[in-house]
Amino acid sequence: MSHIDRLNDPDIKRILTETRVIALVGASPRPERASHRVGNFLAAQGYKVIPVNPGQAGKTLFGQTCVASLRDIDEPVDMVDIFRKSEDVLPVVEDALEHLRGLKTIWMQLDIINDKAAALGRAQGADVVMDRCPAIEIPRLGIDKVGETTLV
Repeated sequence: MSHIDRLNDPDIKRILTETRVIALVGASPRPERASHRVGNFLAAQGYKVIPVNPGQAGKTLFGQTCVASLRDIDEPVDMVDIFRKSEDVLPVVEDALEHLRGLKTIWMQLDIINDKAAALGRAQGADVVMDRCPAIEIPRLGIDKVGETTLV
């Protein structure tokens, strides 16, 4: 088994079809940044993407108002999608588990691996995805829009 995560395609498909609200940590307004492209892609797929970036708080990204931290989100969130260096992930996961009501999934983007954060998330009952990108997984798995699939 690779270091990626413990989830198979049906697990990833379930996560992506059941998720509705995503907190995107490290959201950038710069179009050349991966977090900007992925956030826009997810919003276009029908997800509500709440951007999290203290330097952008109050501004609009992905059709939503950016918040400074996960603590500023006052609605249930299904997934936290993390665009931070691997060594910076643990405090993000700790905050997410403490402050996000309804959190089901912790998603670490491509090249982001933190086994301690993953173990903490799993211990709290969350699915944990590492070193993957939902903007790659959604078309690969045939997911057209939130809640819709074209492949069986």
